[in-house]
Amino acid sequence: MVATPLLEVQGVIKRFGGFTALNRVSLHVNPGERFGLIGPNGSGKTTLINCISGALASDGGRILFEGHDLAGFPAHRRTRLGIVRSFQIPKPFTSMSVLENLHIPLEYAAHERAHAADIDAMEILRAIGLEAKAHQKPAGLTQIEMRKLELARALAARPKLLISDEAMAGLSSAEVDDILAILFGLSEQGITIIMIEHIMRAVMRFSERIVVLDAGERIAEGTPDEIVRNPAVEKAYLGE
Repeated sequence: MVATPLLEVQGVIKRFGGFTALNRVSLHVNPGERFGLIGPNGSGKTTLINCISGALASDGGRILFEGHDLAGFPAHRRTRLGIVRSFQIPKPFTSMSVLENLHIPLEYAAHERAHAADIDAMEILRAIGLEAKAHQKPAGLTQIEMRKLELARALAARPKLLISDEAMAGLSSAEVDDILAILFGLSEQGITIIMIEHIMRAVMRFSERIVVLDAGERIAEGTPDEIVRNPAVEKAYLGE
């Protein structure tokens, strides 16, 4: 029996004036899947994720989550449904401690009161390796700790689908492995993950299936081994 996709993108179109950023892009993500989305700069990855998360309205096609059409759903309502993204550039609340930064998504997504939020926030920080920094302000965190805080804030929103947007950009090889270990751990907990990443060794190691975009169109789909051998992908990244 084939599982019903958690997320379905059906022929999505997005235009900015006369420029078509997404041209009838279709893909699906299965429950519990580790899914990679890659492509050269300007390929449409961020635009597609913005359409999925509700930051942008598409100009055509449909996006379904757990079988429900998301047309007209604003970003905050999609978050409540379980679509949560982390951002490449973390923007925590600088006046709050690391622990307090998790209260807002916990209270919003899980309707938790302060005491319960404190307990759950500490559990998330412990799982992600930030427990020792719980009472510090974000300004005192290193770059990788800021990335971990961004993931922790996303987890506090109780995602069914976590979109990890360039969580490893600018990190050292060891730090990339650290973030990968966290994402693998979240996957083992049953969270479906879409990884958008330019670090190829990371996305190839993590993903069970990958879709490649180029110039707003889907040009390839397959396992990591199939993708690295695909001539269309090589052409998109390296030219003729």
